[in-house]
Amino acid sequence: MIILGIDPGIAIVGYGVISYEAGRFKVIDYGAVTTKVGMKLSDRLRNIYEDINILIERFKPDACAVEELFFNTNVTTGIAVAHGRGVIVLAASVQNLPVFEYTPLQVKQGVAGYGRADKAQVQRMVKSLLNLPAVPKPDDVSDALAVAICHAHNSGFQKLTKAESV
Repeated sequence: MIILGIDPGIAIVGYGVISYEAGRFKVIDYGAVTTKVGMKLSDRLRNIYEDINILIERFKPDACAVEELFFNTNVTTGIAVAHGRGVIVLAASVQNLPVFEYTPLQVKQGVAGYGRADKAQVQRMVKSLLNLPAVPKPDDVSDALAVAICHAHNSGFQKLTKAESV
């Protein structure tokens, strides 16, 4: 199964594409979709939507795993990020790609085995599980790979056919 993991944002959207077969991970690609500060929100959202569509078309994942939002201080930033998350989910939905959503607690549990693990612990586990030479940067990229790993470890996942996912 090929999983597209996404850490939503508005300035930086982390993504990670992994293959998970017979309990083994293989990294296919990872990186970030970025938008420039100062751009109109509508232009930033269009760029995110278009770039996510390109990733889906290029890698043809079986599932898209997206982290749910958690913010506690800057509501204005949270709203913009929520818009970004919305176009990400829309891009997957338009291409009939099943979307699975995970809370930060679920991601930490799925990667580090402990829902209260700190960011450094999760990053070390991403590096270890995916046999990477270093922790991917920026943090959004490592977070996206963690979301993909979490989905792979989700025992309830069953590969859906296009007809079943509609």
